[in-house]
Order: sequence, then C-alpha cells, then structure tokens
Amino acid sequence: MKMHFSIPVSEQPLEKFGGRYVLYSVYLEGFLFCKVRYSQLHHWNDQLRRIFGSTVPAFPPKFYLAMTKSMADERRSQLEEYLQSVTVDPSITNSDVFINFFRKLQQDTFKIQTQRASLDVYLADGRNVRLDIQTSDTAERVLEVVSYKMGLSRELIGYLSLFFIQDHSNGVLSVVKKVAEFELPYVSLQSMKESDCKIGIRKWYMDPSLDKMLMDCRASVNLLYMQALQEIEKNWVKPTDGQLQKLELLQKAANKMKFLELVQEVQHYGYIQLDPCTCDYPEVGCSAAVHVGNNEISCCIKLPCNQTKEVSFKINRVRCWQVTFLGSVTQPKDQGNEQTLELRFEYNDSDSWRWIVFYTKQVSVRAVKKKAFGEM
Repeated sequence: MKMHFSIPVSEQPLEKFGGRYVLYSVYLEGFLFCKVRYSQLHHWNDQLRRIFGSTVPAFPPKFYLAMTKSMADERRSQLEEYLQSVTVDPSITNSDVFINFFRKLQQDTFKIQTQRASLDVYLADGRNVRLDIQTSDTAERVLEVVSYKMGLSRELIGYLSLFFIQDHSNGVLSVVKKVAEFELPYVSLQSMKESDCKIGIRKWYMDPSLDKMLMDCRASVNLLYMQALQEIEKNWVKPTDGQLQKLELLQKAANKMKFLELVQEVQHYGYIQLDPCTCDYPEVGCSAAVHVGNNEISCCIKLPCNQTKEVSFKINRVRCWQVTFLGSVTQPKDQGNEQTLELRFEYNDSDSWRWIVFYTKQVSVRAVKKKAFGEM
C-alpha cells in the first residue's frame, strides 16, 4: 500500500556561502512531515539500490542546466511519485536505511534532538497513559511501550495502532490520521500543535468479527469496550432503539463481553467516521457524512434541494483510486488554514464507470483506503 506522500510546495533558501538551493516540503497524509533536498534523496536512493537492487523505483534524473519553472514543477512531481512508489515494498519501509533516513529528516526539520521525553497516549474514555520515551522513537516502538504498560499481550499489538485525534469544543471527535509505523510521534505532535491534536490508541481492523481475537486478554477487552462506548456516545454507530436499550442494560451490569457481542450487530460498528465532506454524487454541491469499513464507503448524502440519500459504495466495484493534495484553504482568522484533499475513485454505477469525487479537510485518506480494503 502506497503512503500518501505529497510535495505540494518547495522553497529556495540561501546557501551558507551564497547561492540558493531547492528545499522540498514533504507531506505525509496531509501534514508537513519533513523538508529535504534533491541531493539527500539522490544519495538515499543509491543506498536503497545497493541493498534492494532493481526493486527500487527509478529516481528522477539530474538536470545539468539551470531549471526553468516547468522543469522544477516536473521534478517536484517526479519526486512525489518516487516517494509514493518506494513505499509499496514493505521490505523497504521496514528497513533501517528507510527508517533512519526519515528519522533524521524529521528531527532536523523540526529541530528536535534525541533526548528523553514524556508522551501521553490517550484511551477512548479520555484517560491517558504517560510514557517515558526517546524523542526519536518510532510509532512502532511507542506502540510496543504503551501496549506493555497497559498489559496487552504482545501478539495482539498488530490489531492496534496509534492515531492523531482531535477533541473539538462542540464535542465532535475527529480521527485525523493513523500514525505511520516509521513516523516519530513525539516530533509529529510538536509539528501539529496548531491543530491541537493528541495521540490515541485504537483498534485497527475492518471486520468486527476480529474482536474475538482480543477477547482472551483483559486489557484488550477493556480497550474494545471503551472504544465501543465512545462510538455510541459520538453517534458514530446507529443502534436501533431496541439495541440501544439492551446495550445500556449491559453497560449498567458491567457485562463487557455481552456488550461487545451485541454491539457487533449495530450498523457502522467498527467503521471510521470522517469529518463532513463535500462530493459530486449524485450531483455537484452535495455534502456527505461518510463511514468507512466492512468493504464499503457508506454515505448519507445531503442534496442541494435539502433531501437526503443513503448510498453505499461497494469496494469490489471500485476500479482505481486517486488522491490529490489541493493545498491550504483559508478559513476565518480564528481557525487558521485547513489542508484539503481530493479523494476520487472510479466506480461501476449501474453497469457504467464514473468517477466519484470527495473533498475533505481530513487527512486520513490512507485510513479510508486501508479500512475499505480491509488491510491490517
């Protein structure tokens, strides 16, 4: 699965002894991840090729003449495509040469040296687990530490992940993005301060029946239970009146196992809910509430005439995906700027293919793809 790397902008700072160079701003899932020079990427590509050979995608060639604007735009686009392609191979993304390269870039970009630090990881009920970590620890390492501290069995770690989340003043919860395994959570959190994000631990799989794999561990049962309660409280799931009444009785009786068994039958349980989007289906100018999971993208679409329409896009009828970073959208002064992504997919609608387009400020587009396709 490709990471959603993008390079929407570049700058030309002064060299130490005069002259200028191009510095590319690399975004991961819509947030600034690091800044890098072409020469750094070129050297890194040589390292990858020495280890992985021809499996490494082609690297954009050097220009030996002064670059025009069109040449600079072409290189930026090629580097973006290269970064997305190189992450397809898990043997590369799990390698030391990959992890160490981005670790140094991320730390250098945000000027954070390796040192001991505290990091709070939040549970679905609002409590937090405080960890003693290194600022250079990857998300994979932080997940291992918090799992151990919570008493989670090591073999269950693969069912969980770290996420950046936002609690809004109106009570709405946003799962902003999944933290990539090679990402440095402490550094990323500092870079996202303006977004008022925090790190949470949540289950990460599509099929609710996989809950059964976590039922023999008390800590994982508690985690599932807290997340299920949160999904009900935030109206992410849609229980019937009868289901809600039974769930409330089981909650009062503190019967977590029966509660988790019943909640699996509730519509949208285990899905990710995106922040409100706009879309062009069935016509331009529609707004949509989107839930992703169980091999579908389930949408409640509000038409321009104020009528609503329930639509389910089945993943087995999607031919291909495209994700485009559209840059920052200016908001009112007290809200800052929001980054906008275009998610489009080609869909077989009534035996004909058409493109469906969603516009969202939410950056967990990779979450959409992974949830929809059921990848761990």
